[in-house]
This record gives sequence, structure tokens and C-alpha cells, in this order.
Amino acid sequence: MATQRRQVVTQKGSKIAKKLLLLDVDAGVDDAQAIMMALAAPNVQILGIMCTHGNTALENVCKNVLRVLQLCQRMEIPVYRGAGTSLLGELLHDPAYHGKDGLGDVPDPNAPGLEHIQAEHAVNAMVRIVTEHAGEVSLVAVGPLTNVALAAKMDPTFPSKLKRLYIMGGNMEARGNVRVCSEFNFVTDPEAASIVLSHFTCPTYIATWEYTLRHRLPWEFFKKWINLDTEKAQFMKKITALTADYSQGDQGSKELHFGQGFLPCDSYAMAAAIDESIVTEEAQYGVSVELHGSLTRGMMVLDTLDLLKLKHKAFVFLKCDMEKIKELLMNAVK
Repeated sequence: MATQRRQVVTQKGSKIAKKLLLLDVDAGVDDAQAIMMALAAPNVQILGIMCTHGNTALENVCKNVLRVLQLCQRMEIPVYRGAGTSLLGELLHDPAYHGKDGLGDVPDPNAPGLEHIQAEHAVNAMVRIVTEHAGEVSLVAVGPLTNVALAAKMDPTFPSKLKRLYIMGGNMEARGNVRVCSEFNFVTDPEAASIVLSHFTCPTYIATWEYTLRHRLPWEFFKKWINLDTEKAQFMKKITALTADYSQGDQGSKELHFGQGFLPCDSYAMAAAIDESIVTEEAQYGVSVELHGSLTRGMMVLDTLDLLKLKHKAFVFLKCDMEKIKELLMNAVK
């Protein structure tokens, strides 16, 4: 791809190279928010969107991505169908939060059909695109890591060809959301998460569940955001209605997780990929995933004492610039 096609003109007329991104999503409500954030960023070029199981069934994930692209008038971006189950063939969905269809159960009769999905499998496409642009592409993975793990198994050089890997998933203080000690994306495919954290040699950045909890957005901001007078904001208002009701409902532990603010979880990893300066504090640790514990399967383990002597260390996000997050979210619905 010629450099000319990867440039963006700034307000002063100078040109800077665009960031090349691949997105791996399970297209629930927060994935839609993250995708729209990336689509609105002038410094980003999305080379493809890979779909995986997670928030909803794979077919719904594919439809949801296409629906977002149609809304944003970006149907030229290729979308690929990936893994429909975990590596062990398991499925774990959470219809109470994202809706059965993943986008709040407010279907659009004019949404594009699955004929727009590329014939090439997502894992094959991921390996091919990263090989074509070795050292230039960052992968933003905001769903279960099944596709990413399969890419590493298919091509052992894949992890080293990536520029960066951004992950939304895992936890750093044994705080779970769908299991006692496990975060949804990791516990949905613990084996895949383990493969990725142990095989990837490129710089790896993780937005954990606790990181998102510490950076909840005020409900006042959320209301302002979804009530902007734009088609994108109207879409966001529709698809988030179920999630907002669930999050603000008086349902015991849910109040502890969600009641204090709005959580666009996947957007925190996407924001860092768009603008590294958004993360203001991070820590570097060896990380692993518990695969066998009856209470801890899928839990991400931080080796704070370096007892495991892992050669590759991941950057775990700790603090971020909330005003910049808000700005990216606002731009996403303008």
C-alpha cells in the first residue's frame, strides 16, 4: 500500500502517517462504541474488522459490525467471519446486558445482510494483512481472544509482525464480572487468552476490567452524549437503552459495578490505540491466565514479584485522561 494512501492532512495542511489498525470484536454495544470511535479518528485507517463469538452469536456479531459501518458510511472496510466458539467449543453470552442480538434488541429492517461479509476467514485475513504490513499494524482485540490465538498458532511469526497489541479484557485484582474472579472476555476463552499472553512478543497493552471500573463516565455525560442531535447519537441512544437500564437498576451487586457511572469498556482499549497519550499511568508485568481453578478459571494473574520469570512483559493500564476519552466518544457520534 502506498504511503500516500495512509496520510491525513492536518488543519495546518501538513501530512502525517495514519495509524493502521485491525479490529477483533464480538460486537456488543461497547464494541459498537469503540468501532465508531476509531471510524471518527482522522489519524486512523482500519484495514479490516474481524468478528468473533462473545457478546452474542457469531452471525449477530457480523450483522452488528455491518450495521455500524453502514451508519457511519464506511462499508468499504472489509469484515471477516471468525471463530464461532472458544477453542474448547464452549459458548458464553450475556443477553441481559447487550441484548440477545448484541445491540440492545432494537433491530433495523434496513441493516445490511451477511452477503457483505468477506469470503476469507478472519484468522487467514488477519495473518495475511499483518504479513503484508509487517511492523506497521496494531491489533485492537476487544472480545474473546480466540481469533488472535488461532492466528498465532497458524503463523508463529504473527505476534512478532504486529506493531502493537491492545486488549480489553482480564483483571488485575481478581475482581470478576460474570464469574467470581474472572472477566468476561478472558473466561469466555481462557485457553485463547493464555496462548496470546504467553506467545505474543510485540508490545502488549491491556485495559482490564478494574481499569474500566476506575474510569466510569458520569451518567450526566452519557445523557448529553446520546442526546446530541445526530443520526449516530440517535442510534447510540437506541442500542444503549437496555444496557443503561440494566446498569442503573437496583440489582444488588450490579449497582457496585455499574451504578456509579457509564462503562464503555472496549472504548478504553480503542482510545489508547488511537492516542497513546490518553494513558497517563501504566505498569509492566509478566501476565498469565489461570486455566484450572474452580473459582479462578479465566482469571488474569499479574506476576508482581517476577517469580515466573516471564521474558515478555505486558503493559497494564492504571490511569487515563478522562477528558480525552470524552472527546473521542463525542466525536464518534457527531
